[in-house]
Amino acid sequence: MKSNRHFVIDFDSTFTQVEALDVLGEISLADHAEKEQRLQELEELTNSGMAGDLSFRESLEKRLALLNAKESHLPHLVNRLKSKVSTSFIRNREFFNEHHENIYIISNGFKEFIVPIVEEFGVRKENVFANTFKVDDEGRIVGFDQDNLLSSNNGKVEILKSLDLQGDVYVIGDGYTDYEIKAAGLANKFYAFTENVERDNVLEKADHITPSLDEFLYLHKMNKAISYPKNRIKVLLLENIHEDAEKILKNEGYNVSTYSGAMDEEELSERIKDVSVLGIRSKTHLTAKVLQNANRLIAVGAFCIGTNQIDLDECIKKGIAVFNAPFSNTRSVVELAIGEIILLMRGLPDRIAEMHQGKWNKSASGSNEIRGKKLGIVGYGNIGAQLSVVAEAIGFDVYYYDLMEKLALGNATKCHSLEELLEVSDIVSLHVDGRKENKNLIGPKEFDLMKDGAVFLNLSRGHVVDIEALKKNITSGKLKGAGVDVFPKEPKTNNETFESELRGLPNMILTPHIGGSTQEAQVNIGNFVPGKIIEYINTGSTTNSVDFPNLQLPILENAHRLIHIHKNRPGIIAHINNVLSEHDCNIVGQYLKTNEEIGYVITDIDKAYNEEVIEEMRGIEGTIRFRVLY
Repeated sequence: MKSNRHFVIDFDSTFTQVEALDVLGEISLADHAEKEQRLQELEELTNSGMAGDLSFRESLEKRLALLNAKESHLPHLVNRLKSKVSTSFIRNREFFNEHHENIYIISNGFKEFIVPIVEEFGVRKENVFANTFKVDDEGRIVGFDQDNLLSSNNGKVEILKSLDLQGDVYVIGDGYTDYEIKAAGLANKFYAFTENVERDNVLEKADHITPSLDEFLYLHKMNKAISYPKNRIKVLLLENIHEDAEKILKNEGYNVSTYSGAMDEEELSERIKDVSVLGIRSKTHLTAKVLQNANRLIAVGAFCIGTNQIDLDECIKKGIAVFNAPFSNTRSVVELAIGEIILLMRGLPDRIAEMHQGKWNKSASGSNEIRGKKLGIVGYGNIGAQLSVVAEAIGFDVYYYDLMEKLALGNATKCHSLEELLEVSDIVSLHVDGRKENKNLIGPKEFDLMKDGAVFLNLSRGHVVDIEALKKNITSGKLKGAGVDVFPKEPKTNNETFESELRGLPNMILTPHIGGSTQEAQVNIGNFVPGKIIEYINTGSTTNSVDFPNLQLPILENAHRLIHIHKNRPGIIAHINNVLSEHDCNIVGQYLKTNEEIGYVITDIDKAYNEEVIEEMRGIEGTIRFRVLY
């Protein structure tokens, strides 16, 4: 049965990412003395014509005069344009194959380069309406057919009138001339296509802004290439996350907004309601109360190492995958630790302060080298282990303690208890995680066990040290000095005052939670975390998730992927397969992994299946979240 829906699509900056005449100019003017000037004029004339500020015929005549083009340039142009077809059009070839009888390319461009491009997508040559070039005897392009309706203002409207299409007509384009079709009453709706270019006077006239062909197809329930338009996935990035993260997520097609500081519980509870992906650092607390409002949230990116600011239990209950960057700022923290140890062993914080006050206190008293000193590392994870290697290379004797069994690197010595490490070490450096059990891990008892004159560092989590006990041991002289980068209570923004009992103490280095705040680390994190989130959304892979079972999945090909997140209870995988069997679904691949809380089942099935399968999968008892990828 022939469809009564007709699709009118523009060519330049819609079907392709570029304006073809601009590209032709780059080819024809390659060796011209006025190349840059003419190309700039071409672009300005194109924009004036598309925005409706200049009559189309005048714009066209002026552009062709600037081109200095020949017929022999056209094959080169076609080859260039083939590589510039809009990404979402390439992704949705199936749409063109299925609806080729009802797809019309109506353009103010030229058939000579349009037909070779769109024919590869199955568009009929007779459904292409565009201008044609005039060529002289020497093969120079000297003009265009002025009798062609599309060479004049309102040409697209006249073409639509002549076609007299019966049924629903939808126009997809980026220019004012595309809107004119709807304004003339010849189309149901005009969709402003913004994947390649945005023109404000066109956007305000549109019935719907369409950032990709996926969005248009989704609205009309015709989407076949991807299950959900990426422009509908709202991403919120807080706390000055590196700009690379924003660029990566925007390039993927997501709708990204940013906020420079952290948000408190009330503000985030309101802002998170329509957010699908949240990016935070250490100051934003993702609490159970916030998550109650996060009904669209599918993934959280912690652009840091720790995740203790996130209620992971509640995320699991709601089927929200959490990703962090466990390695990206390791080196930065290690370098800060080494630097602070050297400063503290030399007593430099006080010497530096004295110099700023005009005091010249040249003395070797209390100033020591680090070579041969015993460095005790509490927590032998990514940071602790790398600190061990770097410290040994510059002369430390390294000791470490960890709750988990960890293999010693280099000549490091394993301690069997925290007490043993504290008693033997000249310097103690904490590199533990933020679990609740670590609260006040170092308190009065632990400070008593340390050597007199020891140096102490906490670059891990604020709540793992009893601040009052630390202050007491600095003021009494028990500790030679301390470096602290993290605090139980920290300002949410740079505009707030930092308050702490540790301010003003001797030989004390206080830094504003900047252990991982180097350009290199932020770039690494800004690139790593978005990649994991995109991979999860696109394929379902959960590698490096801190709350989901970790699954690395193959790229989806010629199938639909059913992603089922459920409570870890017996019989659910059997129930899933029974549903698929009852509907004669052919399983082409299945992947399963569980942890203590949830099960994660990925099933790839042939594309042909009854829609009832989806509803039944969602209705399985114990289901937390279900989604389909294709």
